[in-house]
Amino acid sequence: MAGQSTPTPNLGRIPGQVAALAVAVGARRQLQREWAGSPLHRWMLAHPRPEGFMPGPPDLRPGRPENGRRILLGDFTFAGATLHAGPHADPWDRPNPSRRFATALHRFGWMRDLLALGEDGASEGLRLSLAWRRVFGRWNGFSWDPEVLERRVFNLACAAPTLCARASDAETGQLSLDLARQARQLLSTIDGPVRAAERAGAAALAGAVLAGEAGEQLTRRALDRLSRALPRTVSPDGGHASRSPEAALELLLDLQTLDGALVQRGLAPPDEMMRAIDRLTGAVRFFTLADGALPVFQGGESRRPAYVAAARATETDGARTLPAARNGYHRLESRSLQVVADAAAPAPGPWSVTACAQPLALEILISGRRAITNCGWSPDAVGPEALRLVDAASTASLGDLPCGEPVRGVRAAALGPRLIDAYGRVEAKRHQAEGALWLEMSHDGWARRFGLRHERRIYLDLAADELRGEDRFTPVEGLAKGEAGRQFIPFVARFHIHPGAKASLARDGKSVLLKTEGDETGWWLRNDALEVSIESSVFFQDGQARRTSQIVLRGQVRQETGARLRWKLAAAEPWPPPRLNAEAPH
Repeated sequence: MAGQSTPTPNLGRIPGQVAALAVAVGARRQLQREWAGSPLHRWMLAHPRPEGFMPGPPDLRPGRPENGRRILLGDFTFAGATLHAGPHADPWDRPNPSRRFATALHRFGWMRDLLALGEDGASEGLRLSLAWRRVFGRWNGFSWDPEVLERRVFNLACAAPTLCARASDAETGQLSLDLARQARQLLSTIDGPVRAAERAGAAALAGAVLAGEAGEQLTRRALDRLSRALPRTVSPDGGHASRSPEAALELLLDLQTLDGALVQRGLAPPDEMMRAIDRLTGAVRFFTLADGALPVFQGGESRRPAYVAAARATETDGARTLPAARNGYHRLESRSLQVVADAAAPAPGPWSVTACAQPLALEILISGRRAITNCGWSPDAVGPEALRLVDAASTASLGDLPCGEPVRGVRAAALGPRLIDAYGRVEAKRHQAEGALWLEMSHDGWARRFGLRHERRIYLDLAADELRGEDRFTPVEGLAKGEAGRQFIPFVARFHIHPGAKASLARDGKSVLLKTEGDETGWWLRNDALEVSIESSVFFQDGQARRTSQIVLRGQVRQETGARLRWKLAAAEPWPPPRLNAEAPH
């Protein structure tokens, strides 16, 4: 059975267009910052005043008590850095180790870790919240930036009713007013589709936990904005407009928490919100792999299975047959193998600020364990934006060049690190026959520069329980050769290994034995590449880098005739044991 071809529009913008847009956006944001810090605006944010807090919903995201215990000792660890403030010290009046650290600190995501400790954690959370408002409560360009403000409003809305059970009436009034002011400011920052749903949802949650007319008014405004934003953010198949599986998971957790708050307040959720929850639930179900985690594609990183399970706790139809594809991703499964392929272009325009130029990337699980993956960059990961490029994914690249990259400098400061010059046309056709599934994909990322198209074919033999792949570079008729005079162009196919697996190169210098945790015999990756090596790599999980390895297959292609690389992943026989001469770091 043949699937549909899925071409997508070109994403590139000429530099002049990007620069002009950056100037316009930068000027508008400067005016917004000046208005936000004005006395009149601050007065408007404070009225009407809330009347304390209503009972609030629990934060569905699971806390990590071990992190909370470190905070009680005065050690704040975020984004790969630690601030040693000491017990009951103030982290707000001292320099932070990095901007990423400061972002995580001011977002208050650590609050759920403290609350997981019970009364001691809640008391410390209250103390830190009151200390924050003394330094940053009026206005600050960094701590009130929308990217920071959005998550702080959400996290405070979840935590505030618990915190104020230990607060005085004066402290409760201060915290409720602070939350109302921040939520109103957050609503005023919605000036485009990106993050509009997330910001409106956070503001609506704040309104739902604030008592009195102030909370009701804020809830009405925010739910109206949310209803308008969700159709642009969530596609009919449940995919997030950024094409990040992690973004779909995070938005689902936000909306589920908001739904609980509205139910507590006796308010009916908007129809558009309930449709989005239903669609996102289906998408998260599709993206949840056999190990309980999501694949790491398009600006997402690995999350703990418990984190994913929190969003699926209320599912009642887990036995429902999964679709073959969602949001441009395809799944193929046999007895032992589970394969996910990114078969669409990255998100366009403003949605591309977290996108990755990694066409036709794969993730492969063996017997329910992650074996081949991608590096998993996200905006919160402590890694360079080079990890958004093709070499950080399990796919093929040509000529050691990217096929799309983020903008930098002044343009990135105004527009965010959008992708430019990215591949804009991806085609995917899925087939099924008795005993086999296969997927044919192609993209045009190097067509303009080299006159070559990358085609990837993956064939899953259900009877033999093995995966066969072929990467081709084929000439595109009618296109001039951008690198005239080059007889051969190098190409590379990479397979990034999960930290829980290890790869060993056989004595023949070609075959690679891949073993996942607990697998005694392993799986052979055989190929016909000119050169095979095992090199270092990195994998991001919960914002932290873990060292791992990658299998690198190298070859050369002639522009006039093209080239192909074949590879196969099959279970190793338990006897005789393979003779190995190298083992990759893991």
